[in-house]
Amino acid sequence: MIFGVQANPRYPDVEEVPDTVLVNPMLAPLSDEIEEGWEGCLSVPGMRGWVPRWHRLKYAGFDEQGKRFERSVEGFHARVVQHECDHLDGVLYPMRIRDLSKFGFNEALFPGQDLPSED
Repeated sequence: MIFGVQANPRYPDVEEVPDTVLVNPMLAPLSDEIEEGWEGCLSVPGMRGWVPRWHRLKYAGFDEQGKRFERSVEGFHARVVQHECDHLDGVLYPMRIRDLSKFGFNEALFPGQDLPSED
């Protein structure tokens, strides 16, 4: 998979995630701490949901040259990796939502706002 996040109006207050090629990803939580946050996806356009994810994790795999690497990350970076790895297993973020009252179209969930806040 390929992922990365630079300055993006969809997520204006999050840290950047470096562009990464990750082949045969392996994820391992670094704690039991779960963090919930708003997610969206181009596969489910115009919607957001409140999704639980591990706050801290280590991921490992191979880069585009076949060299093995691993990173320990937290917060938004950890969320992005989990979200993208889910796609490899046919899982979309709505399948992880625990409270469906926190899932819907942006304009219904956040009237008058372009995007939800990250809280």
